[in-house]
Amino acid sequence: MDPNPIVQELIDKTFREMNEPKKPLERSRIATTTNGYIHLIAWSNAQLLRIFVRCFTSSLPKSEYRLKTQLDDAARSTIANIEEGFRRPTTMEYVTFLGYSQASLTEVKGDIQRSLQDGFLTSKPNFSLTSLNINLTDWHEKVKQSVISKPIDDKGFYRNLEESKGSKQINNPPFQIPLKSFKFLYPPIDNLTANQLTYEIFIELINKTDWHLRRLVVSLEDKLNRDQKFYKVEKARIRSAVQWRR
Repeated sequence: MDPNPIVQELIDKTFREMNEPKKPLERSRIATTTNGYIHLIAWSNAQLLRIFVRCFTSSLPKSEYRLKTQLDDAARSTIANIEEGFRRPTTMEYVTFLGYSQASLTEVKGDIQRSLQDGFLTSKPNFSLTSLNINLTDWHEKVKQSVISKPIDDKGFYRNLEESKGSKQINNPPFQIPLKSFKFLYPPIDNLTANQLTYEIFIELINKTDWHLRRLVVSLEDKLNRDQKFYKVEKARIRSAVQWRR
């Protein structure tokens, strides 16, 4: 006796759902480390840009507090969205957050151009990152180490933090005075001053950061296309297996 058509339809639906493959996108964003983004050139360039921006905005007059706040926030957003996007569960979300990063980078570029127009930033033709003795490959390694560095002694002191001189006693044993500044152990950055920064240096770094962000987005979009093709093949395979079992 043939089963009730409605019952049979429910059985078939349950069988299909049980055999439906998971979307590869859900598997593709499983990271083995929480800070894998430190290996991205776009990330290290954005880190350097944020440092440049903070150094520059510290020299602005107090009346330009709005420019300072917006420029600092845009530079921070450029790098923060790379980091947050990396930890999103799907590749599509990662691409979306990289889009936010690109938008913030464009905002930084606009404010830098206006800072030149308003006389807050100088222009020196032929000036570049090499004029500051900055090599982006060397910087990439230094900034990675600043993230993953370990204490160099059993007291927990970090080698990339500069200690204030002196100490005082608090409840015995000795208490170290709070560290006054963070050091990357990369002299061109540790010793950077606002008057060294020019319009040309900012634009060079912004354009290079943008290029690497675009390249990263393209590679992720290619991955999305491959994943979608694989998913379609898997669906066809399951559909064929279900029909064969019937």
